[in-house]
Amino acid sequence: MELFGLPALEIVYILTGIVLTIVAIQSFNDKGNTKRIGTGLFWLTYAISFMFGKYIPDEINGWMVIFMAAIVATKQLGKGFYNESSTEMKLSESKRIGNAIFVPALLVGVVTFLVGIFTKLGALVGLGIAAMVALFVAVFLTRVSVHQGFNEGRRLIDAIGWTAILSQLLAALGYVFGIAGVGKVIATGISSVIPVDNVFAVVATYCLGMALFTIVMGNAFAAFAMMTTGIGIPMLINMHNANPAMIGPIAMLAGYCGTLLTPMAANFNIVPTALLEMKDQYGVIKAQWPVAVSLLVFNILLMYYFMVF
Repeated sequence: MELFGLPALEIVYILTGIVLTIVAIQSFNDKGNTKRIGTGLFWLTYAISFMFGKYIPDEINGWMVIFMAAIVATKQLGKGFYNESSTEMKLSESKRIGNAIFVPALLVGVVTFLVGIFTKLGALVGLGIAAMVALFVAVFLTRVSVHQGFNEGRRLIDAIGWTAILSQLLAALGYVFGIAGVGKVIATGISSVIPVDNVFAVVATYCLGMALFTIVMGNAFAAFAMMTTGIGIPMLINMHNANPAMIGPIAMLAGYCGTLLTPMAANFNIVPTALLEMKDQYGVIKAQWPVAVSLLVFNILLMYYFMVF
């Protein structure tokens, strides 16, 4: 569906780029940030990729990613001054607003769902619309300016830092692995190591592979494509007549166990530590690993049960 002669999703990307451009300008002007040039360049480059990435040659896009990585590697990404309210004002406002402060966050999910279900715009466009609705509702509830909203947005994205782009990088990594034929390499290697006629050995390898590749890439979906191509389809479905509708969801659950164990899944395990200002960067992972390991063992046994019985 098009709006103003452009695909609706493209408009969302452009708006995201505009927000990132504002963040970049604020970063350049933030004298409280000793690394303001590097920080501004990082978010400006990211903004350009959102607004014009579709029209920029792939090679240039690749160099832009390398440039952003260089900024991070040289530790030129920093935090600054965000014109935050005083602690007393925050306490006073929290008492005045009460639980209504959760309304904007809830609206993001509700509006995204409604737009995704009842329109042809799709969930991603719905998410963009939901974000704008939530912003204006938050401004109305808190009685602050939109400018302050951008200040808080910059504080949040600076706290998240380089991990904000990790999802796109991991998705690209999964695509590269697929093009490189990693799945076929896995199939050849596994068949030479484990007895492929042993159902339990294949099931355990499949689930453990899902978890391990997710730990490496931080993306269970990319791991699923490779492990299912290499093990799931040729060894479980074709050789042992497994039901795809049964092994697929369990394999994804095994992959999600890996998600709980890796800093590569930054949105789940690293971003929360930054937002909560935890002293231990890996505190979330340390709290989750017993559950993750237990669930992984359960998924292996569950898949084996469905294969045998």
